Amino acid sequence: MIVGVPKEIKNNESRVGMTPAGVFELVKNNHTVYVQSGAGEGSGFFNQDYQRAGATILDTIGQVYAMSDMIVKVKEPIAQEYSLIQKGQIVFTYFHFASSEALTQAMIQSKSICIAYETVEDSDGSLPLLTPMSEVAGRMAIQQGAKYLEKPVKGKGVLLGGVPGVSPGRVLVLGAGTVGIQAAKMAAGLGAQVTILDVNMKKLRYVNDIMPSHVITEFSNEFNIRKHIKTHDLIIGGVLLKGAKAPNLITRDMLKDMHPGTVIVDVAVDQGGCVETTKPTTHENPTYIIDDVVHYCVANMPGAVPYTSTVALTNVTLPYVLKLANMGWRSACNLDKSLAKGLNIVEGEVVYKEIIEAFHWEPAVA
Repeated sequence: MIVGVPKEIKNNESRVGMTPAGVFELVKNNHTVYVQSGAGEGSGFFNQDYQRAGATILDTIGQVYAMSDMIVKVKEPIAQEYSLIQKGQIVFTYFHFASSEALTQAMIQSKSICIAYETVEDSDGSLPLLTPMSEVAGRMAIQQGAKYLEKPVKGKGVLLGGVPGVSPGRVLVLGAGTVGIQAAKMAAGLGAQVTILDVNMKKLRYVNDIMPSHVITEFSNEFNIRKHIKTHDLIIGGVLLKGAKAPNLITRDMLKDMHPGTVIVDVAVDQGGCVETTKPTTHENPTYIIDDVVHYCVANMPGAVPYTSTVALTNVTLPYVLKLANMGWRSACNLDKSLAKGLNIVEGEVVYKEIIEAFHWEPAVA
């Protein structure tokens, strides 16, 4: 199979779909790999690194799409890429379709095979290709939240860890999944007081067992959320509904109950956000303020640490890329039920029901 790795063109996205080590494995399996010139530079991988691994370097993104059976990338295609995607071409990337009807319609019209990293699902319900980026984003959420709590960037002026004689900052984490646990771990490590909410008691018991005593668990409901937003300095949105739009746990009217300078980091922004006032931002302009509350809603947070993110991503995607390349998508998905759940749109048909539900479409229309 011919595998193409284009350069990411989304704003401030420095990750790349594959490391030279990944290219090496594909070439070893007798596949051809085309890498767009400069695609890996943001992650610290250069053209010569890919060439030594056996890749052929192409000058333009158009060449990569035109000459490849399968495209392996990081972020969803943006408008400039829609026309480059070919009928029957496999596109293996993060799509997050439920947050963009325009993207969904474009991929339906392309008649391509859209396999979404974020919906590949193991038998235990875990999401192996989303997990490493969720780990990165969860940890980064605290780094960024701590920074934007500083007064010069309109934050509350609170040091998360406090100092002797001064109480530490308070962090509210919505969701005890991968993002929430990693965020709680980082916040606790800084010495902050952490409250983590979830509706899954098994997850709360797990958090209670592994976290230090200054991480408190509570059941997630509107009453508890309204109570805690009044007293916490940093709020992390880490709620995920697989392949579907995130629920709005914090509504616009709740902002008035928060102390001026409170910071919200909505990691769920890729799936529409779990805060009603969330709108995607970029690393270039990462924050905005509504009702004196600082919102950080960067849709590709791990893109700020591209070396770590690219290596972590290739570690988990490569086995699936090899299956797809070795067997073709039909056989690979027939034999690997986890990979089959990654199928979102196949040759113009939406096959992932959560996307249909997100847009209130009739299944027969899709």
